[in-house]
Amino acid sequence: MRQFDVFVFDEPGEDFDRWAPPFTDPALGWFHTDRWNGDLEKLEAEWIVFAHPSIKIDRDFLNELAIETDSFPMVDAFAPRIKARDHFFGGLAVDGSRGFSPIGEEEELRYVAAPIPLIGVFSRRIIQRTGLFDLTLPKEFRLMDYSLRMAHAGGKMFSVPYLVAHANENDLGEATGTSNDLFKVIDGEFLKAESSVHPLWNVLYTTLPVSNLMKFTACHPTTVLDFFKTRELKIKRDKATALSKLTEKHLRDISAKRKSR
Repeated sequence: MRQFDVFVFDEPGEDFDRWAPPFTDPALGWFHTDRWNGDLEKLEAEWIVFAHPSIKIDRDFLNELAIETDSFPMVDAFAPRIKARDHFFGGLAVDGSRGFSPIGEEEELRYVAAPIPLIGVFSRRIIQRTGLFDLTLPKEFRLMDYSLRMAHAGGKMFSVPYLVAHANENDLGEATGTSNDLFKVIDGEFLKAESSVHPLWNVLYTTLPVSNLMKFTACHPTTVLDFFKTRELKIKRDKATALSKLTEKHLRDISAKRKSR
């Protein structure tokens, strides 16, 4: 079994066929595709790295990842930090009426709800228990939804400050298919966009307790009508939360930390 498979999710376009892996190694598999679910069955490694092409996956990153996977055997997934524009950006935490918010740049070791949408690392065993990506969601929300469904399956995602992937600075102004550029996806600003409100509501509905959903709905009145369009979402919620292993304690662990005054 390979140690790592790197799944590069790209968009069809002029540069798609020109993509090539930055290096090769017998212990490493590369999958460059626009089919999020179509190639999942081909992944054979112990750990799977899902990454956008704007994120550099090099030997240094994979060597550090190998150290962390050995150091934290109780962890099923990792949310790497991304270095971009001289700052470090970590994963996302559940955050009340906001839905989700990025963790702080100075955060130490901690569990998170989801990775930054451009990179996430999952063990093959938890992928087998979690299933497929929800392709009805915009791409920025697929790893978020997947990570929370993973939590219901018993998985935990860890953020380690020294597990860092670098963004290709030349790509940070390019569009991702929405009105948000890549840097806004990295720094979490995309979560505040009007176009993000309904996808966030859908993720909250299918993966988190009603209390979280109601806080978000109260601050985003346009989502009230979404309650009348939940037939398919209810099926997804029931499937995700049946026999859920997400405890109240772990929900607190993956929520935003409030500083005491």
